[in-house]
Amino acid sequence: MKKNEIKILLVDDEPDILEIVGYNLSSEGYQIITAENGLEAVKKAKKEKPHLIILDVMMPEMDGIEACEQIRKVPDLSETIITFLTARGEDYSQLAGFDAGADDYITKPIKPKVLVSKVNALLRRLKEEESQDQTIKISGLTINREEYKISYKGEEIVLPRKEFELLYLLATKPGKVFKREEILDKVWGNEVVVGGRTIDVHIRKLREKIGDKKFKTVKGVGYKFVD
Repeated sequence: MKKNEIKILLVDDEPDILEIVGYNLSSEGYQIITAENGLEAVKKAKKEKPHLIILDVMMPEMDGIEACEQIRKVPDLSETIITFLTARGEDYSQLAGFDAGADDYITKPIKPKVLVSKVNALLRRLKEEESQDQTIKISGLTINREEYKISYKGEEIVLPRKEFELLYLLATKPGKVFKREEILDKVWGNEVVVGGRTIDVHIRKLREKIGDKKFKTVKGVGYKFVD
């Protein structure tokens, strides 16, 4: 996918942020759509189906956390990458953001070139996923990475992006114990600093949706998928 085909929804209640960030990203060749609050962000996300959403946390009408939760409920937006743009010292929990379905977070103020670099890194994941055409069939599960679809015992399941990537990773090698460090690296990427508890939260959600017996915790090491 070429840069001029990629849509980025930029959401912030500060006009200066929208202007500066929007200018730098459009200069890179991306299509930029803007929204000034969470409510508007949800509406535009449903309409435009962006590939990436950069979402401020503290906003009027609807804050970023709630907007992220609403967006993640839309099946057509399951492949959309969401990153929070947060101010230093802001009352924001990384865990709350990831729990809402975010893929990443960026701390502001941030230099435009650094922001562009981070956005390029996030969108590289999208390109890597497009290059893979693999379907895993195991234990009643069908995981189609190309179409980003999962069915379990004949019923379709919609998972947020990180839950999908975590499930796909574990299911690629049933029985293998994936260490926490490897999971963080392959699912969250090196540029994201998150704690091990984030993995636990995502595993808990997968257990609720697919079954507790499918995932085994290896204490002090990591997790594995049980066939």
